[in-house]
Amino acid sequence: MSDEASPMSVRTLSYVDAIREATDREMARDASVLLFGLDVDDPKAILGTTQGLVAKYGPERVFGTPLSEDAMTGAAIGMALAGLRPIHVHIRMDFVMLAMNQLVNMAAKSSYMFGGQQHVPLVVRSIIGKSWGQGAQHSQGLYPFFMHVPGLKVVAPSTPYDAKGCMSAAVRDDNPVMFVEHRILYYRQGPVPENDYQVEPGRARIAVAGSDVTLVGISYMQLECLRAQRYLESVGVSAEVIDPIWLAPLDVDTIVASARRTGRLVVVDNGWTTCGAGAEILAAVGEACAGGPAPSMQRMGFAPVPCPTTPSLEAAFYPNARTIAACAYDLVHGGAQGWLPAERDDLKSIEFKGPF
Repeated sequence: MSDEASPMSVRTLSYVDAIREATDREMARDASVLLFGLDVDDPKAILGTTQGLVAKYGPERVFGTPLSEDAMTGAAIGMALAGLRPIHVHIRMDFVMLAMNQLVNMAAKSSYMFGGQQHVPLVVRSIIGKSWGQGAQHSQGLYPFFMHVPGLKVVAPSTPYDAKGCMSAAVRDDNPVMFVEHRILYYRQGPVPENDYQVEPGRARIAVAGSDVTLVGISYMQLECLRAQRYLESVGVSAEVIDPIWLAPLDVDTIVASARRTGRLVVVDNGWTTCGAGAEILAAVGEACAGGPAPSMQRMGFAPVPCPTTPSLEAAFYPNARTIAACAYDLVHGGAQGWLPAERDDLKSIEFKGPF
């Protein structure tokens, strides 16, 4: 991380405020930064993340677009190739699929195909998440698609601190960056420095130190892992919790070192387990540990069916703190124990205290 602030300059902000502040700072710093996409100039302002920016920077730098993902992504790539630094808001990641050719074949490959003489400094914001009856076409975490493609960077911050620092780093990056935002994280509060700083690509963070099992939580699942750590603590199991933050490039070394130390690893994803981010992390750890003692490993994620709509089905479909804790507990004890912790109201609010 760069330009870290002293604790004296830290305030408590929401995830929404952190994204908006980073966008505002980058637009003020660099006149080539533009913000556009569906409803960025709407009064609701993408749940508040673009609030006030059209009034401050004008409709030439902050503007809404038609519901035409492919064409607008092509326009964003053209802007980036012409020397601008666009932030393109797609709202739902599900509908980024309509722009796959532009992102995979154009944005990701342009620098390589032109021998490094061209760059595509593009940030693509999109929301993942569940609840509110979102259902099969509005709840998917499809970021593993983009992790698969060389030339694309993928980041999924889980804290307000990282939301601000990752947004600044993404805007300043000369490569296209997929910026993944889980809807439930928008309501999270946390410490955020007033000054500018960047959370650099390829650096994971150990959020909680532990010795018995390593929990890696991606995006919103970081919160569930932090809650699971507290459940496990109550029964004498010490869990280390890691937030990967950047998924591409991925900080495998931090995860490997932790898994070797604890001897056990559980990766919890916001997507399906087949060919998912969790599968990639487990494979990378397995390769790194080949020829030596390998940790016991388990991945958790979506059940292998389309995302459900009703809360009762969602409860069975998504991992949660209790099921994560139970999985880790079984891993520590070498087999199924039949333990599932009783729900605790005091763990509903889990806040990151900051890397200060």
